[in-house]
Amino acid sequence: MKAAAKIFTFVDASIPADARAQRTLRKSRIPRIRDYIIGNPDDYIFSSITVSVDGKISFRAVSEDMPNMGMASFPQDASVLINDGQHRVAAIKDTLEQMSDFAHDKISVVFFEDVGLKTSQQMFSDLNKNAVKPTKSLNILYDRRNKFSKFVVDLTGQVEVFKGRTEMEKTTISNRSTKFFTLNGIAEATKAFLGKTSRISDEERGLAAEFWTEVAKNIPEWRQLVERRVVPVAIRNEYVHANVNMLVTLGIVGRKLVEEYPTAWRRMLGGLGRIDWQRSNPDWEGKVVINGKMIKHKEGISRAVELILGHCMGGT
Repeated sequence: MKAAAKIFTFVDASIPADARAQRTLRKSRIPRIRDYIIGNPDDYIFSSITVSVDGKISFRAVSEDMPNMGMASFPQDASVLINDGQHRVAAIKDTLEQMSDFAHDKISVVFFEDVGLKTSQQMFSDLNKNAVKPTKSLNILYDRRNKFSKFVVDLTGQVEVFKGRTEMEKTTISNRSTKFFTLNGIAEATKAFLGKTSRISDEERGLAAEFWTEVAKNIPEWRQLVERRVVPVAIRNEYVHANVNMLVTLGIVGRKLVEEYPTAWRRMLGGLGRIDWQRSNPDWEGKVVINGKMIKHKEGISRAVELILGHCMGGT
């Protein structure tokens, strides 16, 4: 790491973009990567740094029997530009200032010979244009360092209506899918219910599971799912309550009821059974639906919260 921090350089951001072989360094990203290393010193993961060398690279094999393993070398005064990994290198430099032992850690590097750095811009484009960011659901599923993510994944196995009906990888559900919810939708809604994503107590974890279980008991279509009297595809596109925005709305409703009526909120959720959840219901128009299509609108969600609360309050 110490060598990587010294060898690899950045182009001055004042140079015009069409003359540079790198994008401008976004300094706001560096602390996050640095803190990730410091927080996980024994098991952090980095992919290879990819660089272009403005000079001739020579290679000497270990032996004839091992022609692809050996020593690569290039002139000491050759320019070395990072095509992929400049934020990692910047974070490495910051980390070295706080963790002296980190200097001896290692990272793999892919070197490209590029005399005159004529192809480095195209190389940057080729390396990045086909990259696909993981979905929000997949990030939640795989991020076991994040306690909230792990809690939400566990929640899908605890709440009966979520169990086996949650799309764990994608943020959208295909027409033929047997799923009804998305993992990111449950995460957003549970965040809205608890009002936070950190320092969640065991009591709050239990409360979240109980809340979604009670919701499932009182929304007729969810209850039918639990009782296996209907398949998800039969109701998913006709009703609003599988959509992320409506799940968030329900989470907000739940938080308000629990805060204001700590002993009566379970009974008050009975009001959910008196609501027409079909997309065609004009009550949803302009709130979470426009012309039959689900929308995300902060003011609309607030109005939907008030509408649902009105039904729940009617059950007091």
